[in-house]
Amino acid sequence: MTARRAYRLIVTRGGAGPAWLAGPRRIDHVEIVAVDSGEVVLFWDLPAVQARRLVRALREDLGRLEADEFLLAWGAE
Repeated sequence: MTARRAYRLIVTRGGAGPAWLAGPRRIDHVEIVAVDSGEVVLFWDLPAVQARRLVRALREDLGRLEADEFLLAWGAE
């Protein structure tokens, strides 16, 4: 099963504007949630620009990797 079917990516932005206009104090919250159990598997609290880059990489890997490969690649046990 691909990771995209097993996990859901949730991004909570710390402000209304785009990341490239955000100040250094804006923190965005990024979560990977298991679809079947609803549990948070991975999470990050990052400045907006770093969160934007992380989300781009996560989306790419969610579509490319299998579910177990995804967790291994991103450091979950």
